[in-house]
Amino acid sequence: MRKHTISFILCTLLVLISIPSLSQKPNKLTGKEKKAGWTLLFNGKDFTGWRQCNGTEMPKNWTIEDNAMKVFTGEGKKPGQGANGDIVYATRKFSNFELSVDWKVSDMGNSGIFFNVREVPGQPVYYAAPEVQVLDNKNATDNKIDSHLAGSLYDMLAADPSTVKPAGEWNNIVIRVKDGKVTHTQNGVKVVEYEMWTPKWDEMVENSKFKSFPGFKEGIAREGYIALQDHGYPIWFRNIKIRAL
Repeated sequence: MRKHTISFILCTLLVLISIPSLSQKPNKLTGKEKKAGWTLLFNGKDFTGWRQCNGTEMPKNWTIEDNAMKVFTGEGKKPGQGANGDIVYATRKFSNFELSVDWKVSDMGNSGIFFNVREVPGQPVYYAAPEVQVLDNKNATDNKIDSHLAGSLYDMLAADPSTVKPAGEWNNIVIRVKDGKVTHTQNGVKVVEYEMWTPKWDEMVENSKFKSFPGFKEGIAREGYIALQDHGYPIWFRNIKIRAL
């Protein structure tokens, strides 16, 4: 075997080892992760623990595909029209935590990851909860405002768009919340940092679309559910894991 061939094989193995999503099975925790307190919110097989926001069952426009939870355009809906398919992980509420999610969008895809969700009958998941944007930055119709791009605190703080992989490729977002201090780390790069329940937070809300939302005026809950959004586009989620801080 030639020397350059051996070098190529070694380099390939190093790359595979260095990328967690490639070096371990989807929706599985390593021994190190288990010791660190991580737990899975998705088992890779079914929707155990999940249900419709303000509902009791899983919406019909969710399925399991390629070891991932997939939301798709609901029956009778057009792309961009949700089918009341927002879902929450209803087993427990979280306050201080670190949440890691792999996500992948279709062309023009748009969705969101929410935390500290409080359910209010008749109100959508975004009524009173921060949203971490999930988006096809290149082709989505909602890509004209910086704070609407993937990884951003939606409509409030913009994430660096250079950290996002294109539609059809997997991205990872880690959301860390500790005593109101929050960071978004996208594909290994910290892209957003802020603190809730502060004058600065109130100022950001006032300068956003949420200034007229009663839920934001009342204030973000100190603890709540994790939620995923149905925005009417095919979106995949996997390796959804969390640990308390």
